[in-house]
Amino acid sequence: MAIKVRIPTPLQKVTQNKAEVEAVGSTVSEVLANLDSLFAGLKDRLYDEKGELRRFINFYVNEEDIRFLDGDKTKLKDGDEISIVPAIAGGL
Repeated sequence: MAIKVRIPTPLQKVTQNKAEVEAVGSTVSEVLANLDSLFAGLKDRLYDEKGELRRFINFYVNEEDIRFLDGDKTKLKDGDEISIVPAIAGGL
């Protein structure tokens, strides 16, 4: 099943300057693994040394934060969309 993945600008150099790519998988982690097989090195930017998704990167499935779903085990269906969004800090 094809899942559309939106790639943030800082990671587009890994995805050959593509803002959207397609990958396959039935969970978020499977899609991210498939993306890494298509675009080597992407996994290192998304996961920490313990194999956990990096805290400063937010992942959304159809605009729902996966932290409030089942994390990277969140199940997907054909036509779902994943957005990868780097956290932005700042303030006054």
